[in-house]
Amino acid sequence: MSTLTVISDDSDFTVVYKPAGMDFHSQDNEPGLVAIAQQQLDTKFYPVHRLDKVTSGLVLLPKSSAAAATFTAMFSAHEVDKFYMALCTAKPKKKQGWIKGDMGKARRGAFKLLKTQENPAITRFYSYSLAPGLRGMVLKPYSGKTHQLRVAMKSLSAPILGDTLYGAEASDRTYLHAYALRFQYRDQHYCFCAPMQEGQHAAQLNTLLSFCDNQPWQLNW
Repeated sequence: MSTLTVISDDSDFTVVYKPAGMDFHSQDNEPGLVAIAQQQLDTKFYPVHRLDKVTSGLVLLPKSSAAAATFTAMFSAHEVDKFYMALCTAKPKKKQGWIKGDMGKARRGAFKLLKTQENPAITRFYSYSLAPGLRGMVLKPYSGKTHQLRVAMKSLSAPILGDTLYGAEASDRTYLHAYALRFQYRDQHYCFCAPMQEGQHAAQLNTLLSFCDNQPWQLNW
């Protein structure tokens, strides 16, 4: 069984690093992130948000139903700031801005962005050139839809590198990473950041935020 990197262990919650390729929940007799965390830390967790299997980065795991209820309300009210990094090889239709639209089902378990705005997925992003043919994206979701960021980048004709489900070129992994979490909890401010640990382009992606001292919340969101 894999060993998780623990970023922080608070009395009410733990923050762990989820590697790319690890399922969030156990499947086919293979333990997922929650089961691995519970066994490794000998603690029962009450998950309130998740990451796709292909996505790496920070996951917050409450330790009680009461803490879970509080964090669920905070996530629903967008009181937890989440910042992601991604790589793409195509130039997006625009360099920065909003991506808004309802999401509908497509083929093979994928989703697509619709032109309607009844219950839209909302994302804001900035893009920067890292190398010839390689662009870094800083993304902040304002909603919590399945595959939201992957669909958002696909809608800009710049799918995330390695995300073949959405038409990107194959790579050693899908380069989407949950880099930072910021929130207020019980009158205390928390901020957690973690660079990408795995992937042949990880070092390049980890230079993306050097211009803002690796603090993406300093950008004009």
